[in-house]
Amino acid sequence: MTEHSLWRFSRALHRAINDRHFEDIEALIDEDVEWALYGPIDMFPFLGARQGKDAVLDVIRQLADNFQVRRFDRESIMLGVDSAASMLRYSLTALDSNKPISLRVAQFAQFRAGKLISMRVLIDTFDLIEQALGRAIHLPKMTSVG
Repeated sequence: MTEHSLWRFSRALHRAINDRHFEDIEALIDEDVEWALYGPIDMFPFLGARQGKDAVLDVIRQLADNFQVRRFDRESIMLGVDSAASMLRYSLTALDSNKPISLRVAQFAQFRAGKLISMRVLIDTFDLIEQALGRAIHLPKMTSVG
């Protein structure tokens, strides 16, 4: 049995972010990859949709410029032959402030011939924004008129 593409990609991604070692991740990304990190683009410009290997590598470099991965835990995972879906909890450090950041993400990846062809990541943005602002966000109470 061969190793699933997600495991190789995951290791290479964390090495790229933490060690700025991009060669391994470059080899695992398809030229026409579709990539989307759904979150508050106004606060984090590296979020959003990208098309193509160069654009995705630029996002990974921006992540490496801003964060270090301290820890990640896979809460759940489903593997297909050329696909993977997982819920992850990340503990990061913001490099500019040395501030810890904790977030949950849902990740959906597709591979072809061992290379990433599609990545969709949904970020628990409410919690992330509170941490970035350094304070709780108080929303108005929702009431029903009856």
